[in-house]
Amino acid sequence: MTENFWQGKRVIVTGGAGFLGSFVTEKLAARGAQEILVPRIQNYNLIEREDIRRLLHDSLRPADEIPASLKAAFFQPVHQTTVQPENIIIIHLAANVGGIGANREHPAEFFYDNLMMGVQLMHEAWKAGVGKFTAIGTVCAYPKFTPVPFKEDDLWNGYPEETNAPYGLAKKMMLVQSQAYREQYGFNSIFVLPVNLYGPRDNFDLKTSHVIPALIRKAIEAQERGEKELVVWGDGSPTREFLYVEDAAEGILTATERYNASDPVNLGSGYEISIKDLAEMIVRLTGFEGRLVWDTSKPNGQPRRGLDVTRARERFGWTAQVPFEEGLRRTISWFRENRDKIR
Repeated sequence: MTENFWQGKRVIVTGGAGFLGSFVTEKLAARGAQEILVPRIQNYNLIEREDIRRLLHDSLRPADEIPASLKAAFFQPVHQTTVQPENIIIIHLAANVGGIGANREHPAEFFYDNLMMGVQLMHEAWKAGVGKFTAIGTVCAYPKFTPVPFKEDDLWNGYPEETNAPYGLAKKMMLVQSQAYREQYGFNSIFVLPVNLYGPRDNFDLKTSHVIPALIRKAIEAQERGEKELVVWGDGSPTREFLYVEDAAEGILTATERYNASDPVNLGSGYEISIKDLAEMIVRLTGFEGRLVWDTSKPNGQPRRGLDVTRARERFGWTAQVPFEEGLRRTISWFRENRDKIR
């Protein structure tokens, strides 16, 4: 069934060269998708409407006329003539994103860039007659004090946590758009909300990384320098849920195959852990022998974060598979093996 779904389709994966996107494109190829397109910002700046229109125009060409820079490494041409728009699927992963520090420094950019990318891409996809559009939201869209576990019906019951609000609200507009375009135009778009992701190939740049890769890198480098302390932001009390990147990729593709409604759907692991326990687990798994120091002058972010993942299981039969500690071990191992390639 899975292979039949992707047969004859041409799939555009925005952000396909990124962390999550690299796993999505690999799993697409494994599922039988043959014509996978990955637009890169140097060729198609998705903040610009004309670049979006050019992307869609190029994506409809015969396989041998598509620019080489747009084709994924495992592109295998099937359509020798112009492809029909209804055979195009867009999976919109591209985002301007970062941790608490980056969100505090660039709130305007995070709002504008993500809003323009999502809204214009979905609009132009509808105009072009694209067959399906999978929009990727963010857990940052939930209100600051949402009851845990977060249920999709709670999305509009308050304002998001302030440091993430511009990014979270910009992404949430795709949910409004998906529902409006389905109601008025019958456009088949879906909206999934992954919780915080982690795993191999994550962003380990300390200026922009999220908590897990940042702590892994800090712990390993502090241990190598023989330091006795490791400073962590906040007081350790907030809780978070994390989803292994391969599980997220599976969830996105399973939803694309099986789900055809604009009700938002959470993608999560169902496992909630405090930042304090997370930091202690990373210290143990990396071998750092010093002590943790909590910098309470820095923000905690949202107090609790954990998702109700019932809807994903009931609507399209998806659940996360990788246990959290196992995922952490794989991530730490990948970082150690690839450090020479990381800034």
